[in-house]
Amino acid sequence: MTNAYVPRKKTEYREVVAPGLHKDFNYANVMEIPRLEKIIINSSTKDAVTNSKILNALVDEISTIAGQKAVKTQARRSIANFKLREGMPLGVRVTLRGDRMYEFFDRLVTIAIPRLRDFRGLNAKAFDGRGNYSLGLTEQIIFPEIEYDKVARITGMNIAFVTTAKSDEEGRALLTKLGMPFAK
Repeated sequence: MTNAYVPRKKTEYREVVAPGLHKDFNYANVMEIPRLEKIIINSSTKDAVTNSKILNALVDEISTIAGQKAVKTQARRSIANFKLREGMPLGVRVTLRGDRMYEFFDRLVTIAIPRLRDFRGLNAKAFDGRGNYSLGLTEQIIFPEIEYDKVARITGMNIAFVTTAKSDEEGRALLTKLGMPFAK
């Protein structure tokens, strides 16, 4: 297979980003260069406790956005005030790796994020101290795969970018070179 498809951001990482990071941080070994390991998309809704159809629609929407089947997540403990019991389905989650991860990242950065209202850049301080970045979106309808007329309820999602970077500075440099639009 000589014409195997390689995602655009994966090629960009190999040809531009990795050599740039190697030069900027003076790594002794090419295996030290930070890379994107996985992207985790997580969404939950309190209404799933009373209505399971909402959760099924959420699974379909997140699966469509990610290009991979999402799984339902369950409550870990019971909370009486919220009418929540251990094991009740609450949300959905999907973990992307490899080519699907790069495809999602490309769609997120080039199509979805620019569609946000009043967008002035992403928070550059939302790193966890180890080079991983978290991002919260308030609407799933910014993705072009979602048909606005078929959406029953607008829900948000959390997206976590897990990198092999050892510090926030390295993680920020990696995501910036890949095209993440951080605020100045």
